[in-house]
Amino acid sequence: MNAIGDRDDVSRRPTPHDPIEFILAEHLNHRRMCRALEALADATDFDAAPIAALVDFIRFDLTLHVIDEEEDFFPMLRKRCAPDDEINEVLDRLSSEHEQDKALSVRVRDVLNACLIIRKPPHAIEDGPEALRSFAQHEMQHLALENAVVVPLARRRFEPADLQELSMRLLARRRRVTAPGG
Repeated sequence: MNAIGDRDDVSRRPTPHDPIEFILAEHLNHRRMCRALEALADATDFDAAPIAALVDFIRFDLTLHVIDEEEDFFPMLRKRCAPDDEINEVLDRLSSEHEQDKALSVRVRDVLNACLIIRKPPHAIEDGPEALRSFAQHEMQHLALENAVVVPLARRRFEPADLQELSMRLLARRRRVTAPGG
């Protein structure tokens, strides 16, 4: 088990072939990340493994997820929703929150990297625990809105062809990221 959950159950983990379930599974991993950050904010002992796992998760998984939403998921939802769905304001808010998350995540990565350098827990870094908690709280609120409003609307509005296109785009992005030299 690592800092953001058990990754030994990869065979049961949703894949981009089912894009909405995949996004929900990623949201679950983001909630695990938030819980791990909150626990780390309270830690009195240094343990490099969960800190390094969180740095990697934020740098790669979280960043890739935001790109998925901004470049594919949100635009497709804007295209498919009816005016009475009133989704534009919600998506604008979520996009704005993604920008805030970027700044918060940079500070969190700085704190975590500093922990790895000095080999001490976050409380040894000025405002370290507060940075971790602030990011976790912001992310949890963001996820709640996405899961309560955006995902159910996508389930109702996306056509099979939309899901196939979204799947192909998510898979292609992951192939580019994991390709040698990519």
